[in-house]
Amino acid sequence: MSFFPKISLKPEVENYLKEIFMNKEQFNGLQVPVLQHPDLPDVFLIPVIGPRKNIRKQQCEVIVGAQCGNAVLRGAHVYVPGIVSASKFMKAGDVISVYSDIKGKCKKGAKEFDGAKVFLGNGISELSRKEIFSGLPELKGIGIRMTEPVYLSPSFDRVLPNYLFLQNLPSAVVTHVLNPQPGEKILDLCAAPGGKTTHIAALMHDQGEVIALDKISNKVEKINENASLLGLNSIRAFCFDGTKAFKVDMTENTEGAPPFLPESFDRILLDAPCSGLGQRPNMAWTWTLKEVMSYQPLQRKLFTVAVQLLKPGGVLVYSTCTITLAENEEQVAWALKTFPCLQLQPQKPHIGGEGMLGAGLSPEQLKQLQRFDPSAAPFQHTCIDSLRDARGEDMVWLANKDCIGFFIAKFLKCKSTEGVVSK
Repeated sequence: MSFFPKISLKPEVENYLKEIFMNKEQFNGLQVPVLQHPDLPDVFLIPVIGPRKNIRKQQCEVIVGAQCGNAVLRGAHVYVPGIVSASKFMKAGDVISVYSDIKGKCKKGAKEFDGAKVFLGNGISELSRKEIFSGLPELKGIGIRMTEPVYLSPSFDRVLPNYLFLQNLPSAVVTHVLNPQPGEKILDLCAAPGGKTTHIAALMHDQGEVIALDKISNKVEKINENASLLGLNSIRAFCFDGTKAFKVDMTENTEGAPPFLPESFDRILLDAPCSGLGQRPNMAWTWTLKEVMSYQPLQRKLFTVAVQLLKPGGVLVYSTCTITLAENEEQVAWALKTFPCLQLQPQKPHIGGEGMLGAGLSPEQLKQLQRFDPSAAPFQHTCIDSLRDARGEDMVWLANKDCIGFFIAKFLKCKSTEGVVSK
């Protein structure tokens, strides 16, 4: 039985997903092991301890929003903007039990809450209730410093920031599947915040050109910050809408900036905007079915641009962090039908499972896809003793399974598309 209650989804979204899947740290003196992934030499795995069930709950409570709660489960402290409710007499220095309001029912400033909530652990309040709800705009810092979180993971704040970048395992796998080579010109079509962009540049030994696009300016700034922090000089980031990145005829010289001429890139990564239903942790989702299903047209627009910008003989990798058939296998089936120039390719490394039935793809094609499904991992309580006694290969096996939901497809462009306009 899971430690946490079932994720809260709108009924229409839950029914939609059902139909899809039924279709024809150093802690207490223990040094947490750092494991090198056997198939990814530049990836290190850090085991997490938890969920811990022996934490004593306190009478004084703080309720946070679901988004803040997700961050706390990842190892963050509680920041003031995330606090929704606090006990009546809470003062600075009190030991507090922190809960997440998974259905968004708690009213801002409430003194108690009896609705659906998930225990996240204990912490020490940095401020009083009165200070937290004073309305002062400058109060954006830590409100609760977590001392006994349900999940324990080592903090990597300011730990070798010029060498390490925290990512989910599938996000690192997808860059290896792209397999960028030194001297190539690579496009990361939807790049922010730059984890995959910087990984691409690192795998190329910073030799070549990596173009990163995102249409939100502050996200582009984040890409540049990460590139600078990691000392990567081959990355050029632009604030630009990826759906408009292709232009057949350009009357003026853009000096390497978007939009780009046809067949300009050796490899393209399309880590597409998606419904994000594979993201973890995630205790609640309020999107409607219409919102969940709204991404397919945008993904196809971006995919069409990517095909036009890819050189013959080039590689296109399409990925999402969601679990729906419509955004994953159905997109592959559509792409193969719409673009005869594309051939589906096997992936290396192939750590996830095969593609899912339901989109009309053949068994051979499904084997060439890579789907990470966290439900395939057995739920287990990882304690200090079990971590101490665990074999390295068992921890690697669990890390390969117990990760975010993710999908990867790899295509080879076998002939030119110049002069072809796709609908």
